[in-house]
Amino acid sequence: MIKSFKIALLGCALLIWQLPVQAQKASPTRLVEKVTRKGSELVIPYEKYVLPNGLTVVVHEDHSDPIVHVDVTYHVGSAREEVGKSGFAHFFEHMMFQGSDNVADEEHPKIIFEAGGTMNGTTSRDRTNYFETLPSNQLETALWLESDRMGFLLDAVTQKKFEIQRETVKNERGQSVDNRPYGQANETVYRTLYPYGHPYSWDIIGYIEDLNRSDVNDLKNFFLRWYGPNNATLTVGGDVTPQQVVKLAEKYFGSIPRGPEVKNMKLPAPVLTQDRYISYEDNVRFPLLQMTFPTVPNFHPDEVPLDLLAEILGQGKNSILYKNLVKTQKAVQAGASHPCTELAGEFSVQILPYPGQTLADMEKLAREAFLEFEKTGVTDDALARFKSSYETGQINSLSSVSGKTSILANYQTFTGNPNYLPVNLKRYKAVTKADVMRVYNKYIKGKPAVILSVVPKGKANEVAKADNFKVNTTGYKAPKDLYAGLKYVKAKDNFDRSKRPAAGANPVVKVPPFWTDKMANGIKVIGTKNDEVPTVTMLFSIKGGHKLEAKDPSKAGIAALTAAMLNEASQKYTAEEISSKLEILGSSIGFGSSTDQMTVSVQALTKNLDATLALLEERMLHPRFDQADFDRLKKQRLEAIANQSTQPTVVANNVYNKLLYGENNIMAVPTIGMAASVASITLDDVKKFYADNFSPSVTNLVIVGDTEKDKILPKLTFLNKWAPKPVEIPADAKIANLDKTKIFLVDKEKAAQSEIRIGYMALPYDATGEYYKSQIMNYVLGGAFNSRINLNLREAKGYTYGAGSYFSGTESAGPYTAYAGVRSNVSDSSVVEFMKEIKRMREEGITDEELAFVKNAMGQSDARKYETAFQKAAFLNNIIRYNLDADYVTKQNQILQNITKEEINALAKKYLPVEKMNIMLVGDKASIKPGLEKLGYDVVELDPDGNLLTKAADTPEVMIVAPEPAEPKSKKAKKKAVNKEKVGPAVIRTF
Repeated sequence: MIKSFKIALLGCALLIWQLPVQAQKASPTRLVEKVTRKGSELVIPYEKYVLPNGLTVVVHEDHSDPIVHVDVTYHVGSAREEVGKSGFAHFFEHMMFQGSDNVADEEHPKIIFEAGGTMNGTTSRDRTNYFETLPSNQLETALWLESDRMGFLLDAVTQKKFEIQRETVKNERGQSVDNRPYGQANETVYRTLYPYGHPYSWDIIGYIEDLNRSDVNDLKNFFLRWYGPNNATLTVGGDVTPQQVVKLAEKYFGSIPRGPEVKNMKLPAPVLTQDRYISYEDNVRFPLLQMTFPTVPNFHPDEVPLDLLAEILGQGKNSILYKNLVKTQKAVQAGASHPCTELAGEFSVQILPYPGQTLADMEKLAREAFLEFEKTGVTDDALARFKSSYETGQINSLSSVSGKTSILANYQTFTGNPNYLPVNLKRYKAVTKADVMRVYNKYIKGKPAVILSVVPKGKANEVAKADNFKVNTTGYKAPKDLYAGLKYVKAKDNFDRSKRPAAGANPVVKVPPFWTDKMANGIKVIGTKNDEVPTVTMLFSIKGGHKLEAKDPSKAGIAALTAAMLNEASQKYTAEEISSKLEILGSSIGFGSSTDQMTVSVQALTKNLDATLALLEERMLHPRFDQADFDRLKKQRLEAIANQSTQPTVVANNVYNKLLYGENNIMAVPTIGMAASVASITLDDVKKFYADNFSPSVTNLVIVGDTEKDKILPKLTFLNKWAPKPVEIPADAKIANLDKTKIFLVDKEKAAQSEIRIGYMALPYDATGEYYKSQIMNYVLGGAFNSRINLNLREAKGYTYGAGSYFSGTESAGPYTAYAGVRSNVSDSSVVEFMKEIKRMREEGITDEELAFVKNAMGQSDARKYETAFQKAAFLNNIIRYNLDADYVTKQNQILQNITKEEINALAKKYLPVEKMNIMLVGDKASIKPGLEKLGYDVVELDPDGNLLTKAADTPEVMIVAPEPAEPKSKKAKKKAVNKEKVGPAVIRTF
């Protein structure tokens, strides 16, 4: 992280030490350069080395938190695959987690998690990376693990592992492509845009038939060809020193032999001679029009102006497509994007029209938007918004060690210069209006495009224009064999690699110090200083949310609609004016609503905080509540509700909640509402809901950032204008008990996968009681990657891409849920395995080994909990929301270390009632019902709204079940804090 300093963004005067050639020869490991920060530039300091075997090592030293992030990036992705072997780079990524000579099967994730770490791997078109974040005393363990799979993988590869992971990848495709609305859009565009055989003409996930024809020898050859140290970069950032990292890198990686030489590819851009119209039918409500123009690779001089063009045309409330299509209620969504990868770029426009609008109309309107841009050009505001947003994104990307390490790794891999961040910033700062007009004329104006129509099944006549393109394989010449004569040569070490390194002393973890206050109107405030980046994050939580709708269930959805209206115009400014001002400031303000609260999230650069707070006052205290905005948002919600039936995961969560809470409980109704309830809401209803319930008397405020209590509180005096009022939060409705375990089935015809939810209503949140202790019990059952449930269904059986379980409670009781998306043809088997694991935990309890594992894993993970502003805000929000003691984390650790097998086993018996759980599936009834009926449970059929189709005599009015873990709150703030690595349309993760 960046220590206390203010970032100056121009005039990057770096200090880079280049060693002369003579000095480089003095050591077997070569120091290439050392980059330091001079003054306050936007720079990530590092040292860069190259080992004799070609491995590049980049080290960033940062002692702000006792953690380390290790990243190994191999310069190989799906672009190195061949025709007929698509998806192999990503498939191989999965295999890299299946053990090596000195790391047993399933041991790699276990070691990382037991050390208090987290890990993953991702594959893009052009690179594959593997990474872990751990307490810094585990650095040597991470390097041992990464080096073992780089140099000692192949003898541990077995046919069984290969087959299981192939099924897992096929499940992943089912989940992310085949069972997902519009899931095949990308691969359809790619095979149309790029010539046959071009490495971008298939998607990263690959085709099922190609995965089926691959074999173990393909895998081994892929490893030998591309996974040498000379095609890799090891990047380490955090609480380390360069000397420490280099010494360990030499020890663990130095003996691994070089692989074959790898040359960067360069291919000509695809050339279209006319518009290529293509289409397919999908299980969707809204048709999709996508226009895609070929452009330039990443880091090309024209990349940045094309990015700005995409923003002007289709990103945000000031874009042309939003103004012409969304604002006028012709389209549900309309946007533009410009992802670039190593070999090419794609400029795309996507439009989802409302019913009654045609795709041909949408194409016409898209082309009219291009013409409008020709006339209006690039405004000063558009240029300022673009540059400020990029600057802010770069600052926020430096808020974590993992973010900074990933930036260094990415730039080293694709440019050879880890210090490309200031170069890239300069590119964005230098873009001009003329640049944008030039690239528009060069790549878009009058140029042919791939025009994709995705239409609902049975409505092929609704395409924008009849298909006029088929893939032509003539003229394709297969590349020369790159895999002939490869040999596996193992490294020879002068130490015993089979022995896992001992960890260093446990780092000292400091819980963030915080201050509290209470404003005159009742707002409770909690805050902490975080000066690692010059930003301030604020989160208001206003109690009530969806739960308030229990007072009048006929208006369900009004809390979410009110929050959406607060994101629109104020009395002084239009929504577009506020959006423009915020983007120029590099700030964000967002209103949201959940089951039991409304939220207001604010993020700003410290230097722009005052101006941001002025806009916050406008939006919070002086909303305009314009009728036109209301009509548009209400229409969007009604269409979104109608569209839910096309999304299996949404159907599963909604029906599951209805089973849990029952017909007469507001929590059984989705927060967005139902069609009838939203249709009945008027603008006056929204105004009244805001007036009655938006009150400081039920508001908590969390502040984290580069500010002090005595500086920030005077800036918030405007909140005293917010008059308090009493707000009555409805009591929780009674939940009926389920008399016995049943299966509930919702038909999703011809679904490639089944969504499974299993559970019941369990416990409210508590920090140190049985809720917390049940989290400890569940960790080994379904709370970690190497939990019993996931190891069974994913790693042993290959049924799913991922499975798990969790307890989810707030002030009110919440559910225990086990969940997965599984292949349709193993739906019944998956239910059997779920229930077997839950029952086994209840009856047999935890083992000594598992108890030791969970104590280490949960205990040592504290080192990672307080690094970023988002993490600190979550910690403080828990304290103020649940009125926790300041030392509750210490108490949790004491409970964790002292808990016994007997206590955990008693909790399993108490809170895993396998005889009274709902088993709910959304899948293809025709194929899965016969198997489910053989399991010995009653099978009850429901419609997509959770209503009974066939009512069993003993079915109670209320049953029980639960949703998947919620996404982190404050998505907008989180998005800004993530490093924007432009790796193209998709990056696929292993877990």
